[in-house]
Amino acid sequence: MIGNKTVVYTSGTFDMLHINHLKMIEYARALGDILIVGVNTDELVSSYKSDPIIPFEERISLMKAIKGPDIVIPQKSLDHKDKVKKLQFDIFVVGDDWVGKYDYLKEFGVDVIYFPYGDGISSSNLKKKIYDNYQKLQERANKHFGLDVDVRENRVIKH
Repeated sequence: MIGNKTVVYTSGTFDMLHINHLKMIEYARALGDILIVGVNTDELVSSYKSDPIIPFEERISLMKAIKGPDIVIPQKSLDHKDKVKKLQFDIFVVGDDWVGKYDYLKEFGVDVIYFPYGDGISSSNLKKKIYDNYQKLQERANKHFGLDVDVRENRVIKH
C-alpha cells in the first residue's frame, strides 16, 4: 500500500494481445487504486517457453497504450520478492495457468489471485492455430501444383 492506495501488480508476456489479456488487466484494475503491469522481456520469455512473436518493445508499447495500467515496466525475472519491496504491491494477479507458483508472495502480505484465464484463448494456442492453418495451406498448394512443378522457374521437372 502506498499512502491509502491499494497497489495491484500483474504481469505476463502479452504476446499476440488477445481478449483474455484485456480481461485480466481489467480485473486487476478493479481490485485497487494503482495498477502496475510488468511485461516479460524477450530474454525472460525465452528462458521458459518459445520466443514471443511480437518483440518486447512493441509488447510494452501496447500495454502502455491500453486503458487500465497506471505504470508499465519491464519484467526481467519471474521471482517477485524484490518487486514486492520496491513496488509495495498489495495484490498480485496472474493467469490460472500459473496456479501455486506465486503462493510464496503471501509470506510478504500479498494477496495472490489466479485469474481464470479461459479455455482455448492464449498466445500459445493462437500461434499453434496459425502454424496449423499455414501447414494446411501449404499442403493444398502442394497438391494443386504437384511436386514436380517448380513455380519459381515456371518449368516442369521430369523424373
